[in-house]
Amino acid sequence: MTELYFDITRRYFLAALGMMAAYFSLAPHRLLGAGGSPIRRPIPSTGEQLPVIGMGTSQTFDVGDDTVAKSRLAEVLQIFFDHGGALIDSSPMYGSAEAVAGQLLSVTRNTGALFAATKVWTDGQAAGVRQMEHSMQRMGVPVMDLMQIHNLRDWQVHLPTLRQWKQARKLRYIGITTSHGRDHGELERVLRSETFDFVQFSYNIEDRSVEDRLFPLAADRGIATLINRPFQRGSLFRKVRKLPLPDWSADIDCQSWGQFFLKWIVGHPAVTCVIPATSKPRHMEDNIAAGFGRLPDAKMRRRMQQYFASL
Repeated sequence: MTELYFDITRRYFLAALGMMAAYFSLAPHRLLGAGGSPIRRPIPSTGEQLPVIGMGTSQTFDVGDDTVAKSRLAEVLQIFFDHGGALIDSSPMYGSAEAVAGQLLSVTRNTGALFAATKVWTDGQAAGVRQMEHSMQRMGVPVMDLMQIHNLRDWQVHLPTLRQWKQARKLRYIGITTSHGRDHGELERVLRSETFDFVQFSYNIEDRSVEDRLFPLAADRGIATLINRPFQRGSLFRKVRKLPLPDWSADIDCQSWGQFFLKWIVGHPAVTCVIPATSKPRHMEDNIAAGFGRLPDAKMRRRMQQYFASL
C-alpha cells in the first residue's frame, strides 16, 4: 500500500510539473537586450558550437522535494531553452541538483538543444564508475555530453575511465575543473601533460588570475573553457547595489549589472561558455540576454574593468 501511495504521488507530481512546463513554454518571456541569434563559440576539439551562456546548478537546484521551488525552476529552465540555452552543468557534490535537473528536463520542452555536463567527485576507480552511472540515471541522459573530474579529485585514477567511456561513446567530451586559485598550479601541470576537451575554472571582473597562464594554455592546447563563479558568489552585485549602469554600457547592448559582468567575461576570446546559476526566472532572462547582441572588445573590457575598480 505504501509503495502504491508513493507511486501515485510521484505520477501526480510529474503530471503537475508537466502542466507547469507547458504553461511556462507558452508564457511570453521578455528578452532583455538586442534580438537575433545567441552568440556561439566552437568547442576546439570538434568545432561543435555552444551558446556562450550556459547554466550552473550549484545550490540553486539543490531543492529536494520542494514542489514550489521546482515549479520556479521549471520556469527558469524553460526560459533558458526558449532563448537558445544548451549547456547545463551539475555535480554529485551539489546535493539533489542532478536529480532535480533530471526531473525537470523530463517535462521541459528543449527541442533537443540540451548539452548535459556533470562531474565525478569521489576517490577510486570503482566508486567513480558507480557515481558516474548514478549521475547519468539521475539526469536522465543515455549519453553524457561532458563528464568532468571535479576539483582535480583523484584525477589520475578517473582519467583512464573517462577516456574508455568516451571511446565507448558513453560520453562525448571529457574535462577537469577547479574553483580554487590555490589549485591553479596543479591544474596547469595536468593540462600540459594530458589531453582534455574542456577545463572549468573561476573568472570574473574581480578575479582575473587565470588570464596570464590558464587562458593562454587552454588556447594553445585547444581546450574549451567553462567559467564558474561569474558574479564572485554575489559579491559583485553587493558592490554596485543601487548604482546606475554607465551610459556607455548601451554600446554593448547591456541593460543590467548582471549583463555587464557576463558580457565582460564572454568578451574574452578564450571563453567558450559561462555558467551562472539562478533559481529566479527574471534573473534567468537577464543572464541569457547577455549572450545576445554586441560584446565588448579589448578596449571596452579595459574600460569596464577600470570603471568597476573605481566604484
